[in-house]
Amino acid sequence: MWSGRRGLLRSSGCGVEELRCRRREREAALRKARREQQLVSKRLLRDEATEEAEGGCVVVILGEAEIQEFLRLAQRGTEEKERERALVSLRRGLQHPETQQTFIRLEGSIRTLVGLLTSNQALLQLEAARCLHELSHSEQSAVAEACLPATSYLLTYLSGHSSDFIELCLYTLGNLIVESEAVRRQLLPQGIVPALAACIQSPHLTVLEALGYALSQLLQAKEAPEKIIPSASTDSLVLGSTLPQHILQLLQPGPKLNLGVAVEFAWCLHYIICSQVNNALLITQGALTTLGLLLLDLAAAVQRTEDAGLELLVCPVVRCLSNLLTEAAAETVGGPMQLRDERVLAALFILLQFFLHKQPSLLPEGLWLLNNLTANSPSFCTSLISLDLIEPLLHLLSVSNVVSVLVLTVLCNIAEKGPAYCQHLWPGLLLPTLLDTLALSDTEVVGQSLELLQLLFLYQPGAAQAFLQQSGLQALQRHEEVAQLQDRVHALQQTALHG
Repeated sequence: MWSGRRGLLRSSGCGVEELRCRRREREAALRKARREQQLVSKRLLRDEATEEAEGGCVVVILGEAEIQEFLRLAQRGTEEKERERALVSLRRGLQHPETQQTFIRLEGSIRTLVGLLTSNQALLQLEAARCLHELSHSEQSAVAEACLPATSYLLTYLSGHSSDFIELCLYTLGNLIVESEAVRRQLLPQGIVPALAACIQSPHLTVLEALGYALSQLLQAKEAPEKIIPSASTDSLVLGSTLPQHILQLLQPGPKLNLGVAVEFAWCLHYIICSQVNNALLITQGALTTLGLLLLDLAAAVQRTEDAGLELLVCPVVRCLSNLLTEAAAETVGGPMQLRDERVLAALFILLQFFLHKQPSLLPEGLWLLNNLTANSPSFCTSLISLDLIEPLLHLLSVSNVVSVLVLTVLCNIAEKGPAYCQHLWPGLLLPTLLDTLALSDTEVVGQSLELLQLLFLYQPGAAQAFLQQSGLQALQRHEEVAQLQDRVHALQQTALHG
């Protein structure tokens, strides 16, 4: 995850600026890796009550003749109930991949289904949409592309009056979007962004959640940074529409905040930020403030409830904050100061404890945010010390090597602020802690420990001598290049004595 460790053990001088530069390069590489980790998925919306009413029938693979007969009855049946039953039977069959393949190979099958989708009979429309939804859930891209003739109608129905029907159309579009670039190429000129922007004002939570899903699928497309997100004078692209402002409104903490809706749109915001198209715009629209307040609200919530779903929202919120703090615009508009230093740090440590006990895999996310908060902010480093948070931070070193590297990086951020900060770090618990980390076999942890030692030696004249007296070098003799390390320690000691 981190690179360039071998260079830390050279015997030549190494200043604070060079150390800072190396660390920022490694952090940039890590951010890039995290941006490339997308969460592409498909969702299947089925009405449980309807499934039970239909007797939970076993899915039967349909052949060409059966499909053709169901389509004929749905199109030309003498009674509406008969036509509806035919579509229900077809929908059940389309739950099987083999039936889906047979269906799209039949000439005119999609055209017939689209015709039923556009009929003036609501029940037939609904069942035809459910059939398309089953097709959209297919893992075969050919099946998704076969649904292309229906996309313009699905978009049109987003402005309808039935929230259930709109929800179904949104999930179907979301499934199709993620499957095929051909689908996205067709949807963009058809006006999917303005259609979604109109939907986001819906009062129905189920619609908003489905909308968040569809939008997140669109934003994860590989061509999104160039063709979907960029600012423009037209509202056909995301940053040129009202979507960002509405997303931030839906993430405002308070009694109206809905967890399911917030989770979907927090990921949408994450994908927009990761595109790095125009994060300055988001910051000027108040993204940092909104996310900071939401972080405080989540920290309070995890103390009140055992609800295991909160981590689903905490993760994208923390990632959004972490990435926005790396932007130059964050400093221009007040950056970390918008986040109310001590309150944010206290909230973040509450969440770190929550992660530690409930979701350890999210600890690196919280520590990455702490790293970005402290990287260029002496006030946050001061708050860490004044709130006595160094000791809880050190306790996290035993969790894993990945966590250890991030904890040590935060400590480096503090140490590089100068002698006054180093006085609060050294020796205390840090000296025995570093002796332990230097004895580990993980080169990443050892490398970051050495980097912290270098900063301490530069700023604390007595640190090198204290380290030697505590037999720190003995803990390092199992590592390669120990002779070079000894030269480095003595060189740093001389720098501290004469500097």
